[in-house]
Amino acid sequence: MSKVGIIMGSKSDIEIAEKVMDTLDEFGVEWEVTVSSAHRTPEKTADWVKNAPHRGVKVIVAIAGAAAHLAGVVASETYIPVLAVPVASTSLQGMDALLSMVQMPGGVPVATMAIGKAGAKNAAIFSVQIISAGDEILEKKLLDYKKEMAEKVYKDDEEIQRRLKNRG
Repeated sequence: MSKVGIIMGSKSDIEIAEKVMDTLDEFGVEWEVTVSSAHRTPEKTADWVKNAPHRGVKVIVAIAGAAAHLAGVVASETYIPVLAVPVASTSLQGMDALLSMVQMPGGVPVATMAIGKAGAKNAAIFSVQIISAGDEILEKKLLDYKKEMAEKVYKDDEEIQRRLKNRG
């Protein structure tokens, strides 16, 4: 079965990675995770990325803060989609990581998500969208997920309308 590879620049990124893992678990999508640095362990990073397709990895989620070169290094070593999740790990609250991730040169694409947990959740959902092509079961799970999100908004609106009506 297809799976998602999650690579973190350091162990301090685990909370963000867990949001990716939890969301993938909701869809029944397998994942693997590693800690590897673009700067401190470049050989390990390259080896993990180059061998990812042989392990069934179809999408890689790269999580990093500060200079955030991890996603770019990962993208330079593979042909599979790379999704970057910036982490607010410096006084710039993730803006430094976000800007590093979105400034990739032409020909080395990296899809960049929002900073932090929202970006992690979106990276997981986007990963599911990518690997669901041709997988009717996964496609149905995605449609059900979107329907549940919409139903929650309708329910929340009904609750607010009742509360406001009883206010007067």
